[in-house]
Amino acid sequence: MIAVSLPAWLSWLDGLAWPWALLALPLPLLMYALPARAGAAPALRVPYAADALASLGTAGVGASMRVGQLLLWLAWASLCVALARPQQLGEPITPPQQGRQMMLAVDVSGSMREDDMMLGNQVVQRLSAAKAVLADFLDRRAGDRVGLLIFGERAYTLTPITADLTTVRNQLTDSEVGLAGTDTAIGDAIALAVKRLREQPEGQRVLILLTDGVSNAGVLQPLRAAELAKAEGVRVYTVAFGGDGSYRMFGMQIAAGDDPVDEATLRRIADLTGGRAFRARDTAELAGIYAELERLEPVAAAGAAVRPRIERYGWPLALAMLLGGLAWLLPRRWA
Repeated sequence: MIAVSLPAWLSWLDGLAWPWALLALPLPLLMYALPARAGAAPALRVPYAADALASLGTAGVGASMRVGQLLLWLAWASLCVALARPQQLGEPITPPQQGRQMMLAVDVSGSMREDDMMLGNQVVQRLSAAKAVLADFLDRRAGDRVGLLIFGERAYTLTPITADLTTVRNQLTDSEVGLAGTDTAIGDAIALAVKRLREQPEGQRVLILLTDGVSNAGVLQPLRAAELAKAEGVRVYTVAFGGDGSYRMFGMQIAAGDDPVDEATLRRIADLTGGRAFRARDTAELAGIYAELERLEPVAAAGAAVRPRIERYGWPLALAMLLGGLAWLLPRRWA
């Protein structure tokens, strides 16, 4: 079977919403075919009809009637096509991606100034390494709505939850160590994120919290804030970032004491809210963690492209009105 493509000006014939309406096309023929009632008198008597017809002439009347009937037939056909609702398929439209409603909480306390991370064969501060990894993470979250908050002694929202990830990235770049104080208020950061996520759709509320220390400031205890997050359906993923307290001397790694990050509390926060806890001791591990977060909280793929149907019944309807008007005017012109 060979597919025939219609020319552009006939593209409205590609589809009919109510094709059964075309069954009305032969109705005038059926009316003509009905037998006339015996002895039925004309519905309208015109005493001067004979004189009027004689003044027009037989040829003129016949031609006028034939053209008028043709116009009426075309008008009826156009009206039936309009009733069938011809439709044209529009350009394909891809529905927007349905992603997560996500808050990023980044620790900017004084300890994030430590120069113990490598980035491009260069020693950098912890916050600089975190910025680079988070910026790359944001580049792959198209479809998500992301908000950014920073915390130290206090927690502050830098950007509300938004689909404008460029603004989030710019605000992250401008963040500096000590901007929110030198201590660490993990509980307040979680509570503020829960407040921002509370109005978002259920099942999509996600908080990713990155810190390199122990909560030693703020009003709310971290586990109490985790309970609030659980009650509001917010999944919290915690990322403990920074060195393990060891240092190198004469080419040897020497332990300096306990790990400065409170991994136990961060793990309990994640377990309580249905998230996961991660530990990153260098930039490579941090990048791997955010790759794992992409797998755990994937951006929903865009739905299949759809083509909207555009109504085109107005064209045949206008044509039917035009032809009907011509059929009405034609006898007067011949007169």
